[in-house]
Amino acid sequence: MKMNRKNNMVWGTLVAALLASCVDTEIADVTVAKPESIAQYEYLNDYAPLKSYIDRAANPDFKLGLALAANEFIEGGLVFRLAEANFDEVTAGNAMKYASCVNDKGEMDFETVDKFVTAAQAAGITIYGHTLAWHAQQNNKYLNSLIKDKEMDVDPNDKVDIEDYVVDYSKDAYNFWNSIPEGTTIGVNTEEGCLEIVNPASTEQNYLVQYFTGDNLPIIEGQDYKLKMMIKGSAKGTLNVGVGPWSGRADGSFSFDTEWKEYEFSFKAVADGGHVMTQSGLFAGTIQIKHVKITHAESPAVEVEQEIREKTYEDGPFPFYVMDGCAPPVINGCIHFVPDGAWRQFFILPGGENKLEEGNYVLYLDIKSDKDASDVQLSMQNGWGADNQQIKVSVPIKAGNQIVKLDFPNVDGGDYDVILIPQESDATLDLRSVKVCKVTKMNSIPLTPEEKKEALTRAMNNWIEGMMKATGGYVTTWDVVNEAISGGGNDGEGFYVLQSASNAGADAANNFYWQDYLGSEDYVRIVVAAARKYYAENGGVKPLKLFINDYNLESTWDNNQKAKSLVHWIEKWESDGVTKIDGIGTQMHVTYRANAADQQKQEECVENMFKILAKSGKLVKVSELDMGYVDESGTTVLTKDMTEEQHKAMAEYYKFIVKKYFEIIPVAQQYGITQWCATDAPGAPGDSNWRGGEPVGLWDSNYNRKHTYAGFADGLAGK
Repeated sequence: MKMNRKNNMVWGTLVAALLASCVDTEIADVTVAKPESIAQYEYLNDYAPLKSYIDRAANPDFKLGLALAANEFIEGGLVFRLAEANFDEVTAGNAMKYASCVNDKGEMDFETVDKFVTAAQAAGITIYGHTLAWHAQQNNKYLNSLIKDKEMDVDPNDKVDIEDYVVDYSKDAYNFWNSIPEGTTIGVNTEEGCLEIVNPASTEQNYLVQYFTGDNLPIIEGQDYKLKMMIKGSAKGTLNVGVGPWSGRADGSFSFDTEWKEYEFSFKAVADGGHVMTQSGLFAGTIQIKHVKITHAESPAVEVEQEIREKTYEDGPFPFYVMDGCAPPVINGCIHFVPDGAWRQFFILPGGENKLEEGNYVLYLDIKSDKDASDVQLSMQNGWGADNQQIKVSVPIKAGNQIVKLDFPNVDGGDYDVILIPQESDATLDLRSVKVCKVTKMNSIPLTPEEKKEALTRAMNNWIEGMMKATGGYVTTWDVVNEAISGGGNDGEGFYVLQSASNAGADAANNFYWQDYLGSEDYVRIVVAAARKYYAENGGVKPLKLFINDYNLESTWDNNQKAKSLVHWIEKWESDGVTKIDGIGTQMHVTYRANAADQQKQEECVENMFKILAKSGKLVKVSELDMGYVDESGTTVLTKDMTEEQHKAMAEYYKFIVKKYFEIIPVAQQYGITQWCATDAPGAPGDSNWRGGEPVGLWDSNYNRKHTYAGFADGLAGK
């Protein structure tokens, strides 16, 4: 799940003195005045650190974990001490996710990850890696750049210049930055329609007369451009130029004379954006500039035919509607038209299969004729109303096999029937297929699905290799793929489909769905293979455990269908005999429901989920446990409005969940439980914090133990 940088744990703003009566004595020994009604919390003083309640003899491999902000853990203060005292393992909320480590150019920065690993080693606790592959919190700009259309391969001399930026001083004002000495002027000469710089006497250095002649440039680092300036001087001279921001410019110069000329300077952008810096301090006289342009060269746009659909015909009856019931037979994969002297029309591609956008199209007929024929027509018709578009063309038919190309320009767009009308032709025709192509002007072509898969597989491998190098074999357990399963659809076997841009709704624009390009089955297989390969190559000695992590596995509205779907997909991913997935992570961002019937149903689904996961034979981890509260009316109750009875009800639910985990999950399959929120969430609903304003923690915002702390501890103790 998403964890904001602010995080759901307010570690850094606590008071200097922590309440010894309710806070872990392992991490603080300072007392202050007791809060009101402290008596009802006094019993929490008797509780030890959470991890002490685990029966290590009965549950030898169980890990109790905490999610936290990596930077706050690295600081070595309260967060570090609280985690060290109460937990076996830590999970970084954001620091180990793709977007936190990979910039817009694909460069990876693992400095925070390296420090996080060092801090965990110092604390003697393990790290649960979160997460290697996910569709959210990805660097969409970089990943989309890998699969963008590729420019057509043409002779460089045939490329054309495209203007990215223009300042035309015959109509534009001059309002850019400048630094000029006294006596020098710069401004627009409206009579001559140009920028005019008058420097009466040369200065000691060129930079003593410097000025922007363009700003807020749309240039991108690493790309090739041209700077074009039309210049005239009162005498011959040199104008120095630099293109880019203050942090890094491409430098050049123009040697101008007394006639108007456009000069070009080719450069590769050193950085994104910036300005055109111009310097002329060594020139005494007048310099005039008509315009400043930034251009880039690209292949010229050409007409390209993009296939929309192709229809072939199987043996059997004619599949579409015909007039007068005179359906031709389908023989050897062809529609067989035999002349009978009557006017006929045959729907060879009916509406519903041929929805077209506005534009120009060509159709290709793969057809055979026993003789030349001139009385054959093809019609594209958008419905049957008087105002609907109908385009009819003659079909030139020659004897023998042929591909006939037909132009259909200026199509309005709509749901078109494609109708073959043999008229009164006496030729026998066999139509094998009809192909529809849209004619588009473009200078680039989309990558093939295979090319996109290759590029993204390479990117995924690079990312995982970088992360495994950064963690150096210390992180032995990972969410290898996070939240892969959708909450609907049918994969053909009665289970949910994977998440995809096609079923994500409004979220699709913010995410990057690797599985849409790598394939529903290969997606996980590619990630698992990369994790195992690069872990072994970068110091990994202990067994590597890879988990598929997901949410709503305890869902009531579909009777745990998502949990069943996840188990089903794991079986499918492992069916290649190579891929091995070690465990399942169930997030469990749960809610206590005051409505007794709703709460009972929820508890039944929690039990059923554990049974489903236990039956899978995989390791089971409650990966992101936190809890909110909903009242009888179905309204979320915020921390500030919670009653003691409500807090205690949440504590009982925590105890129930933890106990059921130990009761249902076999010891050999117990990986552990991670509490996702140490403290109650700050802020309010709808802000940038996870479950803003809700009582999701085991400690309150001042690090006082809550009733939920006791419920969690009692669950661990089996009380």
